[in-house]
Formats: sequence, structure tokens, C-alpha cells
Amino acid sequence: MFHTSYIEIRKSAYKQNLKFLRNQVGEKVKISSVIKGNAYGHGIENMVLIAESAGIRHFSAYSTDEAKRVKHSSTKKSEIMIMGMIDDVSLPWVLENDISFYVFEFERLKVAIDMAKRLNKKALIHVEVETGFHRTGYEWEEKEKLAKILKENEPYISLEGLCTHYAGAESISNYVRVKKQIDRYNEFKQWFFDHGVKFKIHHTACSAATLSYPDTIMDMVRIGIAQYGYWPSQETYMYNFKNLEENQKNPLKRLISWKSKVMSLKKVKMGDFIGYGTSFMASRDMTIALVPIGYSHGFSRNLSNLGKVLIHGKIVPVVGTVTMNSISVDITDIKEVEKGDEVVIIGRQKRNEITIASFGESTQQVNYELLTRLPQDIPRKIIA
Repeated sequence: MFHTSYIEIRKSAYKQNLKFLRNQVGEKVKISSVIKGNAYGHGIENMVLIAESAGIRHFSAYSTDEAKRVKHSSTKKSEIMIMGMIDDVSLPWVLENDISFYVFEFERLKVAIDMAKRLNKKALIHVEVETGFHRTGYEWEEKEKLAKILKENEPYISLEGLCTHYAGAESISNYVRVKKQIDRYNEFKQWFFDHGVKFKIHHTACSAATLSYPDTIMDMVRIGIAQYGYWPSQETYMYNFKNLEENQKNPLKRLISWKSKVMSLKKVKMGDFIGYGTSFMASRDMTIALVPIGYSHGFSRNLSNLGKVLIHGKIVPVVGTVTMNSISVDITDIKEVEKGDEVVIIGRQKRNEITIASFGESTQQVNYELLTRLPQDIPRKIIA
């Protein structure tokens, strides 16, 4: 292989996850596949192909560059929605390609209307309202001004959706806060309805809200981390545990495996230091294998003397400091390891598995961060 490692994306696991999620939301609710952060590290192009083959026809991107990658990858003319960044210079492309997008401030709305007039093309907008996340969204006090602008510019805009994002839906400690956010959204929804501002759909739920707060499931849900086989948090899993089938206590299956191979082998004498500095001294005569992945590939330097990989189905520890391009692992107790043998960094080998969660326990990083830090240039391939 030309690269030092590669990632496998399991298509069958995605279909199983989607089946579980479909059972949660019902047949009539649209599922939008959230592909921000390079599809949570899985690769946008791969995930569009897999998701469309499973019946998905709506994708949520964060920015224009991500939306463009979805557009170029889609073979089903799927809907694309941008939830975050759109530069003014890229807005014409967004409108011309019928990409819908969030508006959450008056300046952005004005630019969208002006561009729609200039291009004689309706802007497909989702109005985001502030319910308690305090990041983006129109405030309650701005609703009258907003409604006036929306009504005055009906020929130039299509009100695709009314949306919000809940802060803290992944934790039971935020229960009261989330409930208040749901109430505030419903107040916005009713107010707009009463004042003649009608939206095609209403959507508020991310993975965590979908799985923990059924009343947030509306016309569409925006599913990110769950579609890739990860619970948003341990609390989310425990909330659902009692309702899961006895023979399938974890219906979400991880799509991703990350693999490399042994680059070289070396004998180390007792008392010798391994790698940079003096962070690891051999306590016995050892055999180490060098694996050609390091922090430049997303294997955190914080995993020095803490990380683990799989070789021959055995869990082996990282010894010494994680460097830019390589790690050393202790294979002293494994027989007949050879140059070129498979190394599993994330995933299963024989009876053992290295999970993303195990990385998090060692580095204090969450699943989301670890996945999205996997560099885009690591080759990704779809397997059955």
C-alpha cells in the first residue's frame, strides 16, 4: 500500500444502525444524515454513497465546502442543507444548486434576499431560533421584526424549515434546561403559526435528542454520531437500555476500522530507553514492533505509554513517546510476529477489539473529536 494505514467503512453496519434509528423515529419522519467534520472522520464521499444506498435522501453539512462534496458525490439528487458557514462569495453557488441553509441573523437574511433578487432564484432557508444554546439563532425579542421581513420578501425566499439545536441533550443533568428549550421552541412555532408565517417542516432533534427526548422528533431529525454506530453518551445508552431487545443490547454498530501493518522489528535490552527522552525504560529484554502511524495521523501524543493496538488478535501496549509518524509497541510475548503483519488501531481482530471509547478513556477526548481528527488523506474504503 502507498499509505501507512487505511480505514475501512462497513456498509452493513450503517444499514443496521439506520434500521434501528428508523424504528425510533417512525416511517414518516425524514432522517437527515449529518456529514460535518468529514462525516465524523468516515469520509463524506463514502458516507453519501453508503447512506443513499440505504435510502437516505437528505444531508446536513456545516459549510459550503462540505455541501459541495455532497453535491459531487450524490447520485440520487439528494437534498442538502448547510447549518453553519456560508461566505457571501459562495452564496450564488448555494442558491443556483438549490442548497437550503440556516439563517440565524438579520445580516445573513438580508444578503440571502438580495442575492435571490439578483439571481431571480428563491433562497431556500431554515430559520434557526434561539432556545437556550446561545450560539446562533434569532432571539424571542426579534420575532416580530423577523416575521415582517419574511412576509415582505415571500417572492424571494422559501421557508423550508423552523429549527433549533438543543444544548445538553446528551446528559440527564441537563434535563430541566432541555425541557425549557423544547418549550421555547414550541412557543416560537405557535407564534409564527398564529401570525401567518408557515414553514414546510419543523426540525430540532440531533442524535441525543432523538434518542432521549421523543417529543423533539418532528418532521425531520438530524442524525450525526448515532448513524456511525456511537451513542452520544453513556447516559443516552442507559436511558434506552431497558427498551432494547434482550438479544441485542447494543443495536448501534461501528462502521469504522483503522488498520496499519508492522514496519520493522527490533530487540531492546533491559535498561535501554525506547524512543525520544526517557519516558520508557525496558524492564526486561524486549521485542518491539514499529507501526508507521503517529500524531500526524490522528494517534494522539497523549497516548504515549498508554495507547494499545491489536497484533495477532492480542492487545499490545504502546511503549515510549508517540512520534509524528510512528509508534513502538511491545510484542515480546507474541510469537512469530513478522514485518507486514496487520495492526488494528481501531476495530476488531479475532476476539479482541480496540474501541474509540478506549482512546477517550486514555486522552480525555470524546468520540466526536477523535473521529474527526482522523486526517482526510488516510485512504478510506467501503467494505460489505
